[in-house]
Amino acid sequence: MSQKHLKEAFISNLNGTSLLEISLGLSLPPLCLLCRGLLLVLYYLHYGKPLSSRKYSLLLDFLVLVSPLLFCCTVLSPVLLFMPMIIAAFCAGVFCTIYSQRNQETRVPFRQLVKNFQKTTLDAEYIPAITVFRVYVNVLTSISILAVDFPQYPRRYAKAETYGTGVMDFGVGAFIFGNALVCPEVRQKSDMTQAKFSSLARQFFSIWPLIFLGVGRLLSVKSIEYHEHTSEYGVHWNFFFTLAFVRLAASLLLTIFPKTKSWILAINLAVLYQLILNATSLKMFILHGSNGRDTRVGFLNANREGLLSLFGYLAIYLASVQVGLCLLKCRNSVRGWIQAVCFSLLTVLVLFILLHVSQAHVEPVSRRLANLSYCIWVLAHCLAFFSCFVVTDLTLVFTKLLVKGSSVPCCWDVAKPPKSSKKQGMEVVPTGREGKLLTLCLISAINKNQLLYFLLANVMTGTVNILIDTIHSKTAFTLCILHLYMFFNCLIMHILHTKNIVLKFW
Repeated sequence: MSQKHLKEAFISNLNGTSLLEISLGLSLPPLCLLCRGLLLVLYYLHYGKPLSSRKYSLLLDFLVLVSPLLFCCTVLSPVLLFMPMIIAAFCAGVFCTIYSQRNQETRVPFRQLVKNFQKTTLDAEYIPAITVFRVYVNVLTSISILAVDFPQYPRRYAKAETYGTGVMDFGVGAFIFGNALVCPEVRQKSDMTQAKFSSLARQFFSIWPLIFLGVGRLLSVKSIEYHEHTSEYGVHWNFFFTLAFVRLAASLLLTIFPKTKSWILAINLAVLYQLILNATSLKMFILHGSNGRDTRVGFLNANREGLLSLFGYLAIYLASVQVGLCLLKCRNSVRGWIQAVCFSLLTVLVLFILLHVSQAHVEPVSRRLANLSYCIWVLAHCLAFFSCFVVTDLTLVFTKLLVKGSSVPCCWDVAKPPKSSKKQGMEVVPTGREGKLLTLCLISAINKNQLLYFLLANVMTGTVNILIDTIHSKTAFTLCILHLYMFFNCLIMHILHTKNIVLKFW
């Protein structure tokens, strides 16, 4: 077999992993974020000033926010069960240190601390968890798209061939979810028809970079005979095209139907698509082609997975728009966000019950089909993942109450006057003292140029695969390559951010 066919076989015919293992893995990013925040507060407590060195800030962020994830999806994957416990125990130790060493003059009884915490005013427009969610989906994706070509990356984490729940299967749906949270339909406050069509026109214009990148990826892959997993999206289709067409289709639908009812659209679309899969030969066509022998003759046959899975991804996007609209409701207090987290976790519980019913009586999860079970699974895990980030933010808010004057990048202010915010959207960088600190934050750096980061990760992945025989790489070499690859991507984003460069002109 040629190197190309070896690599294609290496990532094909896989069955995914368990829902529990994916849940354990998704608990790691919030814990890493909490660990970074607590360490910064502890530093402020000891030195009386925030960490101001750009070099050490980048190093801290990379070692705490990124490196543990690299280890956990490679050499530490056999003991993944213990990793959240270890990181949580370390965080608890740091928190106890902060609590015991806080300044004597600011010490108040614990009960009063809790009361002050519940009354804390938060910025109603800036929601750090949205930024962190979207950035971490990007980071986890960039790790996986290269790591999957190395033997140290467990095969069960890769995309399942037809049915199954792999980590990378979740990543695709999470990308759709994250994009919907900040789409124009969510950010736009007016429901007037003129505003809707203006938003639609902007969406037409804004998707051209995705189309351009999709065409660029297609041409580059075909020209250098790069290995590809055909059953993911087809011969010519790729995820850039999926993202572009889902965004456009959702905008078209939401100009006709009220966006506040997008969840109804999502349910109807997902259920109708599943009924068609079960009642017709559409499922057999997607899995085996029009002749039943996996033919790829003709555009529809060649790209049947990518084209027909659009219905499932569109349902996820519409449901996620509803989540984004719920987040826009004015919750400027800790108590309000605690209630929101409770409601979110209750929704997650209901979705997991529905997922169990759907897998038992309808069909198992299939990213290839983007079926009803897949839609429910993605929404359940995305909501749980997002809720963990909100809980992390609230924990850091409580910690900052203990150490007056401390600040953590990409986290709510402990107390901010209602009129001090100048932001227009949910992800605009805060101004003032914390805005200065954000120039030293890797999360803010990636957030500023997310599409560029994703493109850079794809280019670097292709370059590494061309230059290195990944399949036969030793463990030490693999870890070295993955760390260099991720650090290079992060360094480029960090440099652009510190120079306040945003490479976006559409």
